[in-house]
Amino acid sequence: MKYLYNPPILLKKVFNDFNWNTINQNILLTFDDGPNPETTEVILKKLNDEKIKALFFCVGNNVQKYPELVNQIKAEGHSFGNHTFDHKILNKISIEEKVQQIFSVNNLFQERFTIKLKYFRPPHGKFQLSTDRLLKKFGLKNVMWSLLTYDYKNDLSIVKFAVEKYLKQNSIIVLHDSNKSKEIINDSISFIADEVRKNNYQFGEANECLS
Repeated sequence: MKYLYNPPILLKKVFNDFNWNTINQNILLTFDDGPNPETTEVILKKLNDEKIKALFFCVGNNVQKYPELVNQIKAEGHSFGNHTFDHKILNKISIEEKVQQIFSVNNLFQERFTIKLKYFRPPHGKFQLSTDRLLKKFGLKNVMWSLLTYDYKNDLSIVKFAVEKYLKQNSIIVLHDSNKSKEIINDSISFIADEVRKNNYQFGEANECLS
């Protein structure tokens, strides 16, 4: 299913256990697919400059390869979420593999970084009716979004259009910590921060923005 910039209302009502918006009328900035040596440090510097605390949905394979970046994200006070071990689409794999894809990331964060993950985002935003039940077994909350910026197209004009049209005070915004967005990620964060200030909105942290 293609969600465009903001998923349809009917989908949100059917899957109302998922977080599509924040619960406290603050904006939550999220980053998918990292950590990534080409972008993570750039993102962290910009977030520090803008005084924003974000939620990073990490791919387990990248976590294994770049633990120093995970430690840097942690040290700067940001939050983490599970984005599966290999970024596999849940709809296309067996239940056994789904369990392994999710469990392995939870276990990796717990054993290597003493972090108990609470949040999950399915790769490409694709899930099934059984996803909610599966995540509850792991104590994870599915965090979707209300503003997909399409920053992975590496076109700042698309990001600007999405933010200007769809930004709300309770938005969950998706950006990407990956090479696909590295040319525009710094400017994308700056533009979002400027728009938030212009509208007198506030950024929030994951633990206060999510149920």
